[in-house]
Amino acid sequence: MSLFDDLKKSVFFQVPAGMATTLKHVFKPPITIRYPDVKRPVRYRYKGRHHLRRYDNGLEKCIGCSLCAAACPADAIFVEASENTDEERYSPGERYASTYEINMLRCIFCGYCEDACPTEAIQLGHDYELAYYDRASAIYTKGMLIDMPINGMPSTPRQTEPGVFTQSIPDMEDPK
Repeated sequence: MSLFDDLKKSVFFQVPAGMATTLKHVFKPPITIRYPDVKRPVRYRYKGRHHLRRYDNGLEKCIGCSLCAAACPADAIFVEASENTDEERYSPGERYASTYEINMLRCIFCGYCEDACPTEAIQLGHDYELAYYDRASAIYTKGMLIDMPINGMPSTPRQTEPGVFTQSIPDMEDPK
């Protein structure tokens, strides 16, 4: 070992080097974000809280096919389907999800449910405030996940005329 290597390991060299690093950062402005007053923006591809989406006419996009539950590697999703009738219409298809639950303690936010959905009903949003105080509040039900109808559209269930909804999956835009 050389004398210079011994000098770099000595206390007389390390203390001034540490103080120089400290002084370098003292005069820079802090980068603190004052959460919860200011929420930090997330990246475009961030996968946060789940949302069940609706069509523009207010009907639910979920048709109760359970493909999201089959694609979930953590087995965190439970879907129970029921039949739509013209007196009680929830979705445009033959079926709708009467029960939709996601156990957020098991979810790994992989996005496979989003990829498996044929109607683009389940989407992972950008919400990152997911605090639970007990195990029961970590199970998100359909009422917690479903979006509210937009533009004053009526909510579901609703009564429809017979034969109006004959196609289970409406035409969707090309994802490009």
